[in-house]
Amino acid sequence: MSKAAKVTPLMKQYNAIKEKYPDALLLFRVGDFYETFGEDAIKTAHILNIVLTNRNNGNEKLELAGFPHHSLNTYLPKLVRAGERVAICDQLENPSQTKKIVKRGVTELVTPGVSYNDDVLSSKSNNFLAAIFWRKNHYGIGFLDVSTGEFFVAEGDKAYMEKLIQNFQPSEILVSKKLKNTFKEEFNPHLNTFFLEDWVFKIDYTQDILNQHFETKSLKGFGIEDFYEAKIAAGTIIHYLNETRNTDKKHISSISRIVRDDYVWMDKFTIRNLELYQGNTSQAITLLDVIDKTSSAMGSRLLKRWLALPLKQKSAIESRHAVVDYFKNKTDLHQNIKNQLQQINDLERLISKVATLKITPREVVQLKNSLNALGEIKKLLKENKHESLNAILDNLNPCESLKNTISKAIQEDAPVNIIKGQAIAQGYSEELDELRDLSNSGKKYLDEMLKRETEKTGISSLKISSNNVFGYYIEVRNTHKDKVPEEWIRKQTLVNSERYITEELKEYEAKILGAEEKIQSLEQQLFSDLVIAMQDYIKVIQQNALTIAQLDCLASFSELARTENYRKPSLNDGLTISIEDGRHPVIEKQLPHDESYISNSIYLDNASQQIIMITGPNMSGKSAILRQTALIVLLAQIGCFVPAKAADIGIVDKIFTRVGASDNISQGESTFMVEMNETASILNNISERSLVILDEIGRGTSTYDGISIAWAISQYLHEHPHQPKTLFATHYHELNGMTSHFERIKNFNVSVKELKDTVLFLRKLKEGGSAHSFGIHVAKMAGMPQYVISKANTVLKRLEATHGQDEIEEKLEQQAQQTDQLSFFQLDDPLLEQIRDEISILDIDTLTPVEALMKLNEIKRMIKQKG
Repeated sequence: MSKAAKVTPLMKQYNAIKEKYPDALLLFRVGDFYETFGEDAIKTAHILNIVLTNRNNGNEKLELAGFPHHSLNTYLPKLVRAGERVAICDQLENPSQTKKIVKRGVTELVTPGVSYNDDVLSSKSNNFLAAIFWRKNHYGIGFLDVSTGEFFVAEGDKAYMEKLIQNFQPSEILVSKKLKNTFKEEFNPHLNTFFLEDWVFKIDYTQDILNQHFETKSLKGFGIEDFYEAKIAAGTIIHYLNETRNTDKKHISSISRIVRDDYVWMDKFTIRNLELYQGNTSQAITLLDVIDKTSSAMGSRLLKRWLALPLKQKSAIESRHAVVDYFKNKTDLHQNIKNQLQQINDLERLISKVATLKITPREVVQLKNSLNALGEIKKLLKENKHESLNAILDNLNPCESLKNTISKAIQEDAPVNIIKGQAIAQGYSEELDELRDLSNSGKKYLDEMLKRETEKTGISSLKISSNNVFGYYIEVRNTHKDKVPEEWIRKQTLVNSERYITEELKEYEAKILGAEEKIQSLEQQLFSDLVIAMQDYIKVIQQNALTIAQLDCLASFSELARTENYRKPSLNDGLTISIEDGRHPVIEKQLPHDESYISNSIYLDNASQQIIMITGPNMSGKSAILRQTALIVLLAQIGCFVPAKAADIGIVDKIFTRVGASDNISQGESTFMVEMNETASILNNISERSLVILDEIGRGTSTYDGISIAWAISQYLHEHPHQPKTLFATHYHELNGMTSHFERIKNFNVSVKELKDTVLFLRKLKEGGSAHSFGIHVAKMAGMPQYVISKANTVLKRLEATHGQDEIEEKLEQQAQQTDQLSFFQLDDPLLEQIRDEISILDIDTLTPVEALMKLNEIKRMIKQKG
């Protein structure tokens, strides 16, 4: 039998702690290093690119990787950004004060979604922790940024959850272990998830934990009492914070419901296609990159949320426009406010650090200086009073009392760490001032005492000294012994003199010997008391932070309008979108300085020009016109001015785009299947206020199939009762014929100029259809070999001879005539009405394939009987 491996006391301690945190990398403090062992060490060495070594653990070798403890802020962010949960295990006692193994314990558990570390967080982006729960087809989701205290919940279907996840981009999503496989099938499998036991996701437990946290008896005050799945998701998040040792949560003081009907609906495809804040390539410039001229981290984070959730309420949008317009005209006021905004630190994250007792003295000074700048902004707004600014003015509170307290308590040049001392200001604590005087001015104090005692006794040769045996003493020569006061106590007799101590000297000695230690302890206590007192201001400073963020966004829009020649849009309650000389905000910024963007005008309504069919070759600018229309509408409805000469926007409630040939082959779907899925999502969710952007639908399949699908989709949109406004770009010039059959479809084309050997794209939209395709011209412009170009022209002529455009258009016209007789949405025949009724009551979401076939067979029998 082999001997059992002997485990050292240190590794016994490590194993016991690691057992409690099996899903986290354990950073184990040993002396001046954080060490990792075994699998943790292999993973850590790989992520951090540090040396992997090994040590003997009894009879076995154990992998080891570590780094100096003072490098924690360098290495921790890399581990967390790699998606790791990190348990920081510190020494809980001074090694020099114990003969046993040092007591250790986990002091912080940092996860991708739970961090206050500035090196982990991005100042311009929120760091959301999410939790999701669902039953059947009803989902609830929660989002919490623990670094700012922002807490949101929502409920809806799967598509809505996907949209919100794309909007909020959580760093970590909590899911029940029971739903692990289902989640990976239904959602993006690359999302960073952590799976919790199923018992956590119970309504009684999660509701109780929310009420305990908010100190409420019900959640009615937050408007989420009746939201079953959302409450479970939110409660799970609070549970997770407790599990990760985040017990100080006073800054999480409220929870808000995202009301779906308050915002413009954009599905995940639209958000991706329009590249609002995340490009389709790493080099892509997004809309956010172009319009973000904010001065604060809070403003930048809020702007991203405004972009993800455009408003639908006309009055709310116009109130934003009014502020932007006012600042645009008051350039001096705008510049002064911008100067003050640049002085404001991240109030949201600073006050969160107050709540969690993680704030440093230097950050307290930053908070005070931010409140000073906030006060200056309030003065400026008062001096330039305008009705559009009233709400902002009313919500700003400079917290004068708090500012004064901080000014008295903390030195302006306070250190980063309270342990370094010299943080508490002179005059704040009499005791601390005295200790500092003792520490810094000991000689002066003794000189004064010596002078006083000399005058009192008349002994001119008195001397005050100290040694390691007796401490401080007063030395008197023997010739003056008779003048020594009775209250002096003799401590030592020498040949020519005697040494005495006094009560005052003993008190002074006791003070000065422990002064440094007491100074450090007292400074820490005074600072801790100050931070606890500051917690009374959490809610008011959070309100200040939100108001400043809003002001910053509107000031940013004003600067954008002035520097980029954006104009104020008008909004109407009708169903018309009219844009005069619109420009693409992103493409415009990427043009060379000597080149101006070619603007285009668009007019859409539900009655006469519902669908614009834009034909033209690739590279002619069709996609840019489509995208810019959607972006102009979106910008208008977040409260921004727009890149156009003029714009009159009928409030849009949904924006759908199907742009470009995205591919999802990694998930087993072809380009064409993805295209059809996205298009189906649009057709199943349109409303009368929808704006639909379709680009090159059907090109993922054969030409005839593609033309047929594009025709059918266009006809469906035209015949739909809601008559959604649609821009449809296609290189299938055969679709020009639709305008002859459908009154609200109008043909436009992007003009080109044909030269002898090439074609010049003018990028100007004009009425009328495109005569033919220019694909071979484009190939030539791209540098295709001449042999290929010649061969392509030959094949094209042969195809036109056998399957000419006239033949295709004739077939499409026959299809149009047939479908004219049987409209998609107007059924007069009793049998057709009966079939319509049968189909309308079906619940497509729960219908199984077998049930669908049975229902289809039933309808087939009905038709046979009729015949």
